Amino acid sequence: MPLFVFLLLVLLAEIAVVVALGQAIGVLTTVLLLVAVSVLGVAMLRRQGSRTLTALGDAMRNRRDPSPEMVDGMLVGAAAALVLFPGFVTDALALLLLFPPTRAVARRRVLRRAERRRHTRPGVFVVDSEVVHPDPTAPGPIVIESYREDRRD
Repeated sequence: MPLFVFLLLVLLAEIAVVVALGQAIGVLTTVLLLVAVSVLGVAMLRRQGSRTLTALGDAMRNRRDPSPEMVDGMLVGAAAALVLFPGFVTDALALLLLFPPTRAVARRRVLRRAERRRHTRPGVFVVDSEVVHPDPTAPGPIVIESYREDRRD
């Protein structure tokens, strides 16, 4: 339910901003400004999306941790969703996520939060579509044995 309330508040903020801007600078200018901001967002989205994809490929080829690039990809994807949502508030948020310095701030926060969650929650494995909780008291490494019944020899 909180997500619905949040989306409703965003929608109301978008309407309020568009109406206020329309009254201040005129309807036609407001519509042209909406289109221009969306076009700018799509252009930045294409550029930053391809840069992020290239950086992810480089990280994989150089065998480095691709977490920052993966988070960048997630943030660029969120920006894409925000650009598609019409309005000035969501476009401004999308442009912030597409601008590399502000995206770096968001990336650091996401990575820090993920690191904290990784240390506070126990590890879980998924084997053959079943969640397996490892026994923390068991000595030695965790070994998961599996076989396939549908092998064709």
